[in-house]
Amino acid sequence: MPHPTRADLDAARDRTVPDVIATGLAVLFCGINPSLYSAATGHHFARPGNRFWPALHLSGFTPRRMTPAEQSELPAHGLGVTNLVARATARADELSAAELVTGGERLRALVGEHRPRVVAVVGVTAYRVAFGIPDARVGAREEGIGEASVWVLPNPSGLNAHYQLPELAAEFRTLRMSLD
Repeated sequence: MPHPTRADLDAARDRTVPDVIATGLAVLFCGINPSLYSAATGHHFARPGNRFWPALHLSGFTPRRMTPAEQSELPAHGLGVTNLVARATARADELSAAELVTGGERLRALVGEHRPRVVAVVGVTAYRVAFGIPDARVGAREEGIGEASVWVLPNPSGLNAHYQLPELAAEFRTLRMSLD
């Protein structure tokens, strides 16, 4: 897959990336919003340096490290991907609190329609704003979304210096092991 040019990235602003979803998934991962790189390629977590795909594999969710271009294979593993906010931005801090709250409402509707077993929001700060829970921490949540359990996972962006890949994969693994 060729890397997007600067012009491709500029043109991707405010584009969306379609959800990868099916009814009855084990886990629906929910990102904050697509990066310009993801919007330019049409694939979730596509930016080089994003650790979502390596963490998914290292935690045992997938039998091998998948690429963003293989996202359509996720439902075969009981997994899906969506975003709180659909529009692409260069940085998540370009989103307003109102957009995140609206995204939380959209996620509730999506969960009601597709009934995943677990919703895993990757980004604790966005989760806090979207759902009005300012003290939320990484891990299992007491509150659910509809009938789905909720987990908050660290943001897999390479910009998240608080979690390196081994720690990120460990958090993903804790979620995976809870499914057994």
